[in-house]
Amino acid sequence: ISLRNQSNSLGLMAINQNFSDAGLALLPFEINSNSLCLHTNKTAKIPCFKAGDARVDENLGLTAIHTLFLREHNRIAGELKKLNPHWNGEKLYQETRKIIGALNQIFTYRDYLPLLLGNDFYKRLPVYRGYNKNVDPSISNVFSLAFRFGHGSVPPFVPRLDEKFQNSLPYSRTPLHLTFMAPWRIVAEGGIDPLVRGFMIDHSKLMRQDQMMVEELQERLFAQLEHIGLDLSALNLQRGRDHGLPGYNAWRRFCGLSAPSNEAQLAAVLRNRKLAKQFINLYGTPENIDIWIGAMAEPFVPNGRVGPLMACLIGTQFRKLRDGDRYWWENREVFTSWQRRALRSESFSRVICDNTHIKEVSRDIFRMNRYPRDFVSCCDIKSLDLSAWKD
Repeated sequence: ISLRNQSNSLGLMAINQNFSDAGLALLPFEINSNSLCLHTNKTAKIPCFKAGDARVDENLGLTAIHTLFLREHNRIAGELKKLNPHWNGEKLYQETRKIIGALNQIFTYRDYLPLLLGNDFYKRLPVYRGYNKNVDPSISNVFSLAFRFGHGSVPPFVPRLDEKFQNSLPYSRTPLHLTFMAPWRIVAEGGIDPLVRGFMIDHSKLMRQDQMMVEELQERLFAQLEHIGLDLSALNLQRGRDHGLPGYNAWRRFCGLSAPSNEAQLAAVLRNRKLAKQFINLYGTPENIDIWIGAMAEPFVPNGRVGPLMACLIGTQFRKLRDGDRYWWENREVFTSWQRRALRSESFSRVICDNTHIKEVSRDIFRMNRYPRDFVSCCDIKSLDLSAWKD
């Protein structure tokens, strides 16, 4: 309830009362005199932003995306009020929330997961057949490690670009460790537009067997908040042990993959003799390899960005999240066929057009794009047609 605007009955989310982003809304601040974010810039006196996920301030990309969806909620609620002036605040809020939830599902499953899982996508996520009450959609323990594969894709700098998509801003290439828990940078350094432009142009770091994670995460994680920087890879290994997760081979068997029993077999799976030797020197046997590092080390599946074990663990979880969700957007009882057709035409690019001052966007947002070659005007991108929601 604290995230909602209670001052009127328009179904809106609460926004920041102290600052705006060139006239566009920012997230509200948390009310905490000892807010962690105050420590990353003692003179700015900017506390943490507040959102539905406590990690909203952890990095600037998360903050930018939370901000986009806050604005999109308020934009859609405003449009629905015009279509249905008789709807009260609760009806407007819940209908808008339902649409935002559907967009998140569509962007994740239609646009992102196929690029991540590559040729394994349809093997793990076949066509939707409807809600299945026998499927448990809760998050498995192992997924909380598997989905940390993304730590190997984080580049060492946060790109922020000007209106011409150039590195001209004084803060264009800020080292990653200086941006953790630093919402003051959004307030004082140009809002979210430079970040969103940077994400559309700058590609992810390529996860390689000889360079899994950048030093910004291995040596300097939260260095501004601690006396010493933390090591994210060590944290990931320790998490698996704290949770009592079985080792690498147990999960290979779970996924129907071969379980290498010696160095030569591990070298064949990893397609890397040197790496297999290092693993055996450290762990003695493939049975002991920590799940996170073992799964990270595998070569990518064709057309994907994770190895076969990650593709299995991630794909299995996302299938359960879909098939066991009574409110999944394609479930025939959730939206009308007209509403589903409207939702299908929406894109993350359009969300950026509707909620920033950016006028040109990449059409295929999750792929690597070059400017101006892969960009189109916002005028060329179809808007979400909300007329299907008119009573």
